[in-house]
Amino acid sequence: MRRLVVEADGGSRGNPGPAGYGAVVIDPVSGETLAERAEYIGVATNNVAEYKGLIAGLTAVRELAPDASVTVRMDSKLVVEQMSGRWKIKHPDMKPLAAEAARILPGAQVAYEWIPRERNKHADRLANEAMDAGKRGEQWSPSASSAALDRGAARALAVPPPAGPPGDAAAGAAAARAALAGAGAGAGAASAGAGSGVRDRDAARAAAGTPAALDTTAVVEASHETRPAPTAGWGAPDLGTPATFVLLRHGETALTPQKRFSGSGGTDPELSPAGLRQAEAVAAALAARGTIQAIISSPLKRCRQTAQAVADRLGLDVLVDEGLRETDFGAWEGLTFAEVKERHPEDLEAWLASPKAAPTGGGESFAAVTRRVTAARDRLLSRHQGRTVLLVTHVTPVKTLVRLALGAPPEALFRMELSAASLSAVAYYADGNASLRLLNDTSHLR
Repeated sequence: MRRLVVEADGGSRGNPGPAGYGAVVIDPVSGETLAERAEYIGVATNNVAEYKGLIAGLTAVRELAPDASVTVRMDSKLVVEQMSGRWKIKHPDMKPLAAEAARILPGAQVAYEWIPRERNKHADRLANEAMDAGKRGEQWSPSASSAALDRGAARALAVPPPAGPPGDAAAGAAAARAALAGAGAGAGAASAGAGSGVRDRDAARAAAGTPAALDTTAVVEASHETRPAPTAGWGAPDLGTPATFVLLRHGETALTPQKRFSGSGGTDPELSPAGLRQAEAVAAALAARGTIQAIISSPLKRCRQTAQAVADRLGLDVLVDEGLRETDFGAWEGLTFAEVKERHPEDLEAWLASPKAAPTGGGESFAAVTRRVTAARDRLLSRHQGRTVLLVTHVTPVKTLVRLALGAPPEALFRMELSAASLSAVAYYADGNASLRLLNDTSHLR
């Protein structure tokens, strides 16, 4: 019996929102793409689009080889588990779609396998091409597709970086060196053909956890090779889908433009009118990207308001984590830097010199904040493996997560600009390393 592989995906920019699906049929022996399917389906949820992609892929198999044995690979745990019969199908929108998918081919011919998102890149690109076409008022056209190019271009680039402390990515440069050192035996294959210098450069960046071009939705993307992958060099197995924390600083309060200390020990101000506009702008931008799967907020009012604006657009709930609150600045709450320097010069000098020094009047030291934020990070990572999660928080927690990801010293906190309603992003890998993907993006506010 002939064996084929279907990789399918679907997406919605808003959930529900403008949606599309993609599916590809692959010969697992040759790696050849036998069929591509994609369609813009109007306003729908992610799950509906994923089921539509599955149906399209199975239908393509029926047209090509109705007697084939099929392995369906998807990054939707929901669809895979439901179609495998391990999870019940409760949602009324899912039941008819699951039944339709089950009727296309005999059940004994079809097996389902969950794969991480970066191994489903071909279908993911098709789904995004379909949504892009829908945005233009068109339907997807095979002649305009570049999705198949992802398989060859991103094939076998991932080299597991050296292990390091959880969440610290100081080993990133060592990963690139290790990748380059391991490329010797396969240098001919890695560099053959025109443009090989660009491919080698981007491959080294990928191995180091750095994208070739910064993408605000970015998680490491590497296509899936259907044939058995080598265990060394450029073809070493990847580390799976990272957990990605999209870090959103809250919008402005009345204290923000005045540059006053505003932590967790003060008045807990609300968003100002400008801050509310910023929250709506970032909510619209995140809804358009359609990648956020969960929202977690600091307990402080300005963060919860910002988070709720996003949640209303995405149809998600807001969870609160105490570990994401801002530093308690003690007696400095509500004061400007100049006022603190005038009233508490020695305490301020000590605070600037040591992460263990606390603000006057029983505030938190940066060392204490780091312990709290690190515990929150690890707790959230254990709950959200492989997911893209929005953390709505404050200046110090965002800078702390960035600093830890870079393996930078504590004084790096004073060397980062972080604007109100800005976005940053860190990806966390299975081996404990992290990669900074974005810092202080405010393009949505322009």
